[in-house]
Amino acid sequence: MKKDDLERIARARDRIAIALTAATMVVYFGFILLVAWGKDLLATRIGSGLSVGIALGAAVIVLAWALTGVYVRWANKHYDRALREISRGKGS
Repeated sequence: MKKDDLERIARARDRIAIALTAATMVVYFGFILLVAWGKDLLATRIGSGLSVGIALGAAVIVLAWALTGVYVRWANKHYDRALREISRGKGS
């Protein structure tokens, strides 16, 4: 039973890790593609001394932090709790 529980929680961890990694990669590579082919758009001013490129670059960084926070929160709430229960013999 313990092995099945460990495999179940490992699959859940893999699913969330893959989803968050994919989201990060889409955002990051989307930004890089804009840098390569959307220079005019990125150079557009949206404020005094602020361009779309700078704002999007900062947004990429903030999103990476946020997605890391999502994973940490999920791991603390679900993954760590499940591992504690399994180690105590309370697995499903």
